[in-house]
Amino acid sequence: MKRPTLSRRGALRLGSVVLLLGVQHIARGATIVAVRVWPSKDYTRLTIESDGEIKARQFFVAEPPRLAVDIEGIDLIPALRELVAKVKSDDPNISGIRVGQNAPGVVRLVIDLKQPIQPQVFTLPPVAAYQYRLVFDLYPTQVADPLEALIAEKLADRQTGTAPPPASDPIADLIARQSGKPADNKPPPAVIAEKDKDKAPGPAHSPGGAKPSPEAAIIAKNKTDRLVIVALDPGHGGEDPGAVGPGGTREKDVVLQIAHRLRDRINQQPNMRAYLTRDADFFVPLHVRVQKARRVQADLFISIHADAFFTARPQGASVFALSEKGASSSAARWIADKENSADLVGGINVKAKDAQVQKALLDMSTTAQINDSLKLGSAMLGEIGNVGKLHKPKVEQAGFAVLKAPDIPSVLVETAFISNPDEEARLRSDDYQVQLADALMRGITRYFARNPPLARNRAV
Repeated sequence: MKRPTLSRRGALRLGSVVLLLGVQHIARGATIVAVRVWPSKDYTRLTIESDGEIKARQFFVAEPPRLAVDIEGIDLIPALRELVAKVKSDDPNISGIRVGQNAPGVVRLVIDLKQPIQPQVFTLPPVAAYQYRLVFDLYPTQVADPLEALIAEKLADRQTGTAPPPASDPIADLIARQSGKPADNKPPPAVIAEKDKDKAPGPAHSPGGAKPSPEAAIIAKNKTDRLVIVALDPGHGGEDPGAVGPGGTREKDVVLQIAHRLRDRINQQPNMRAYLTRDADFFVPLHVRVQKARRVQADLFISIHADAFFTARPQGASVFALSEKGASSSAARWIADKENSADLVGGINVKAKDAQVQKALLDMSTTAQINDSLKLGSAMLGEIGNVGKLHKPKVEQAGFAVLKAPDIPSVLVETAFISNPDEEARLRSDDYQVQLADALMRGITRYFARNPPLARNRAV
């Protein structure tokens, strides 16, 4: 059978198509849309976003530490060179990036490192506002123990006298009377108890024989001479902006600001320290937030968010706890589903073994933990209602993944509706953030007044 031949006219038509579209549009690979770098002490993330899926092969060189990555299906373009300029001198993990055309259709990326790392390189499909993403997560191999760091910080503050004066509330006053003053440069009782509980001295007597308040008497009966840790979890971060208000305010920014203000108030209390699951603009997967709180053996876990809805009308703050029996309302279920989708937007490596192991922990919640969470939520909701409107007058419940620490009372606070223009303006204001942080601190105080932290051994 005779094969069909291309006529002269057909060839001219094909040539016209090539001229109109250009060779790169017929046989090209993916086009780079954006490149981003998210540095933090926990890990540094590099993201290459493209309009089509791209593949990469990587190899690690130990001395000097560097990661080489061959990205297939692309050519060297100015967008890739932007990665070089995006690396800052204060990046904890990356000292610089080199990029070049290694072969036709293959770009080699060399990431020079400040320390040995464990790289995770993976791709993400399009989701939300993102197209295809090639992600490089660079985790340091040497990680400081966060609990040791909290104890060291508190001890350093007390020894140098730089700790701010404690807030005036019955719990802080009682703890201060119990702790006494450090002598001969020895750690105060709370810090000794963390490292060597059997050798820790007993609590000092109240000076002047002052009679404690009823709330203080409750704590005195169940007191513990150890560092009380409150885990603060600013929602979203990095690749995941969270909700965005009509004025462009990003949820991830305002909740981090509020968390910093609350951290300062917690750190003013003797024997109390705040631990942030993220202290800068980087993404933390939901199961890692739970893992971090458990790693420092937190006494409380408070996740801070700013709600959003399809319309601008809803307003007011809400507090949520975990539910074993389904959501307490359709709205609570909708919000939980929305918050639980953060991993899809932020981007997690689903093939990582650690992710699978830690996700298994999210099914270990207990009735006792939920009951304590409801008590904490009620105390906080009552105080938040004194500084602003409440969306619901009681603590709601739903299956929030981030609240599933089996041994830590955990709540999620929706500080306001960022989708409401008036509340978006309040979230941006210093005055409201201060009032809200004060209210959250009073809620923590009220909870501990009725449910004092018990003595327990901490694995350091």
